[in-house]
Amino acid sequence: MKKWTASRAPAGRVAYVNGRYLPHTGAGVHIEDRSLQLGDGIYEVAGISNGRLIDEEPHLDRLERSLREIGMAMPMERAALKLVMREMVRRNRVRDGLLYMQVSRGAVRRDHPIPDIVPRPTLIMTARAQDVEAGRKKLREGIAVITRPDQRWARRDIKTVQLLPNLLAKTDARKAGAYEAWLVDGEGFVTEGASTNAWIVDADNHVITRQLSHDILPGVTRRVILEAAAAAGQPIAERKFTVAEALKAREAFLTSATGAAIPVVKIDGTLIGDGMPGPLTRRVHMLYAQKAGIE
Repeated sequence: MKKWTASRAPAGRVAYVNGRYLPHTGAGVHIEDRSLQLGDGIYEVAGISNGRLIDEEPHLDRLERSLREIGMAMPMERAALKLVMREMVRRNRVRDGLLYMQVSRGAVRRDHPIPDIVPRPTLIMTARAQDVEAGRKKLREGIAVITRPDQRWARRDIKTVQLLPNLLAKTDARKAGAYEAWLVDGEGFVTEGASTNAWIVDADNHVITRQLSHDILPGVTRRVILEAAAAAGQPIAERKFTVAEALKAREAFLTSATGAAIPVVKIDGTLIGDGMPGPLTRRVHMLYAQKAGIE
């Protein structure tokens, strides 16, 4: 059997690593890349619909903000980065799916402090298709969530690759037959999901989501929904809410780049409202889809 090499790799998914488009199965970074050794990196995930990136500019805004917050440089100019993103969608022939990109502080001898001589940032990017019908089923039927203590660090507003608490909570959710875990702070208030923002509709039909702070990630889909709702005259309150309030809510839903206003019909085994996706959740989804230009 011939030894595998990149030149002999079969046609398939393509990854981008530091200026090179490579076969996905053979792509990698240096063993001393700081994202690998120390979690010293940030990431972004953007949706793809009909071959077009969704909310491209807001995702790049958040990428730049996360980098500024940890004192890291952009890996390239924004216009050039957009060209690479679109080329990745094209090369991977993704019609509906996700684009993932990650920036680290680069490869340098392992040491905790940020190096005085900063290496070139590492930029990696992948793209993959998603099951559109599976997403539509979640919108039709809703999903279940569980609650877990929020054990993350104090700067949750930075989209860092340090996701160990998130993945443990997400794993608990899957083991419990749920789709997501809503994280709860020490005072009993929901912060957000392990990979989503959390929303409820209260007894007075007020749409509620937690206000921005260091406690939650400034979700791009969240931002676009707030803009779309304001333009349509749909009031949304940005404030904290407890697990007890969520259990008594008329409706609940979550948002992320993988889905806008996915109905939550069960929390910790308790049915929310009548256990079916509600009208305000459907309205929020419609407003987002119209503003984002997706089906």
